[in-house]
Amino acid sequence: MMAGTQIFQPAAAATQVLPGLRRRRRFWRGELRGSEYAWALAFVVPYVGVFLVFSVYPVLFEVWMGSDPHLYPEVFSDPVYQRSLVNTVLFVAVAVNVKLFLALLLSGFFLRPGWWTKALLTIFMLPWAVPSTPIFIAMHWMLNGDFGFLNNALWTFFRIGGPAWLDTRWLAFGSAVVCYVWKSLPFWTLTFIAARLSIPPEIHDAARVDGAGGAQAFVHVTFPMLANFYFVCTLMSTIFAVGEYNVFYFITGGGPANSTYVLATLAVRDGFDLAEPRLGEAVMMTALPLLIPLVILVLRRHRAAHVQL
Repeated sequence: MMAGTQIFQPAAAATQVLPGLRRRRRFWRGELRGSEYAWALAFVVPYVGVFLVFSVYPVLFEVWMGSDPHLYPEVFSDPVYQRSLVNTVLFVAVAVNVKLFLALLLSGFFLRPGWWTKALLTIFMLPWAVPSTPIFIAMHWMLNGDFGFLNNALWTFFRIGGPAWLDTRWLAFGSAVVCYVWKSLPFWTLTFIAARLSIPPEIHDAARVDGAGGAQAFVHVTFPMLANFYFVCTLMSTIFAVGEYNVFYFITGGGPANSTYVLATLAVRDGFDLAEPRLGEAVMMTALPLLIPLVILVLRRHRAAHVQL
């Protein structure tokens, strides 16, 4: 009996361990076997390595550099930071809403039949196709109050002396917002065109049969079906706009008198111009209380509704 018991106990232990090993192996391998699993590893491991090196590591390094609590009293007491925070909030609130609303309207315009709308759409997409740096540098010189293209055009055609666009805070800030909307508007218009095309045409046909005009069809059919998609686009555009750097750096340069800094340009100023990289990281860390809820909201919204159109 003792020998039988000693033989039975390892067998029982093995039967308890094997299911756990199988579950663990299935978790990692799935349905892949042999060479399929080796090929899967060969394709996945480089991408995981690139993601860890270029995405995870920089984020963790940024969090570590901005983790010193003694940095934040200096950040919050800086009057330039206070203005930059106000500018960032205003920029995000105005630029994101104006840009997406115009993109939604223009997407309907460019879906009209006719070769001329397709030609206009091709021209309309050009600002988005050109890199942002040369465009914003050109915009900076076009807005020059003394010899810029815009003021010269106003004087040549209308005999109107244009203002000094970049010499006052709100004119410079508004010019940057307009340039940002103009540059990014084609991308979001194309996005909404694709969203509109995914709506079954039978729905619009039924609304037309019921007597709905263009405005009624948009209010009662098109927009309700795009509402969830529009909301997700708003969240994503807000996340992008919080970190916008190029438009303010190349058009206003933070001027006049440091009045048009946003958080992204202020972080670069502190980190490079003032040679205080930890202070610059602390400036951007103050945006995390806004960004993290937005990211979580996007993920939850996508998981709950799967961005249904």
